[in-house]
Formats: sequence, structure tokens, C-alpha cells
Amino acid sequence: MLRDDIRACVAARTPFDERERVSLQSFVEYFDRLGQPFSEHADPVHVTGSAIIVGRRGVLLHLHKRLGIWLQPGGHIDASELPWQAAQREAYEETGLNARHPASGPELIHVDVHPGPRGHTHLDLRYLLFAPDTDPAPPPGESQQVRWFDWDDAIASSDPGLTGALTAIRCRFGHFE
Repeated sequence: MLRDDIRACVAARTPFDERERVSLQSFVEYFDRLGQPFSEHADPVHVTGSAIIVGRRGVLLHLHKRLGIWLQPGGHIDASELPWQAAQREAYEETGLNARHPASGPELIHVDVHPGPRGHTHLDLRYLLFAPDTDPAPPPGESQQVRWFDWDDAIASSDPGLTGALTAIRCRFGHFE
């Protein structure tokens, strides 16, 4: 049932830009052929969960330790974890902040298919999360370069796979109340 729900949610998305349009098509094609789409160990192509974190201070990004680019927190889905739970867990693990889903429940806000480390391909489901107006406090072992960006700086500094999503959602959260 989860598999059908995820596929339907992705297939129903209206893409923000050309990159997301291609990603949505690729996601469905890969997803339909995968036996265990949520396991990073079953296939080099797998679903990941990420958090686009917004708040009064703008957008929260971290400098990825291996890739050296500003990204949203996210990563692999643990066994028996749902993608939106992985996004929230990864947000906490990588920023130290207790980000939360909207009161209405998890909201899939962007989909991106991209190369990951070790020859993997990530089918990344990106969920909207809200964080308190506090400074991030990533634990040891995580990138210590985590910070709030105003919307213009977030769009200018982030990975191209994220800029379209930030540009599109800025109208909703650029003047966070």
C-alpha cells in the first residue's frame, strides 16, 4: 500500500521546472522496476528522504561533507521507516533542530533524481518541514557548516537540483509570518 501511495503522490505532482519534470518521469520508471525501492542495499537505485526546512529566518541548508555543496538535509531510509520520517530524522541528525511537518501532515514538496555517492542513484522525495527560530547545532561527525540563508542567498548558493524548488516555494514562505 505504501508503494502505491508513494507512486500515486509522485505521479500526481505538477513539476516546478524542467528538471523536476524529468525527475518525476525517471522516478516512476525506476520505482516501478525496483523490488525494494526503499532499501539502499537492495539496488544502487533507491528512494531517499530529504527535508526542505523553512522558518522565520529563511531556509536551512548544510554544506555536504563529501560533495562540498549547500543542500537540504536528507539521506537513506532506515528499515521500517517511511520516507517522510526519514526526512525528519535526517533533518534532526544533520542540523540538531527539531523540525516538524506541517500540522496537516507530511507534504511532498519536490522530487529530484540524481547521482549519489558510491555509484548510487537517489530517487529523492523532499518534504516540507518547519524549524524553530534557533541556531542549528549539528552533532559531532556531521557537517558543522549548517546555517539559515535568506531566500535570495539560499537560491544563489544551493545545488542546481534544489534551486528550482526553492524558487517555486519562495512565494509561499518568503514572507514567513
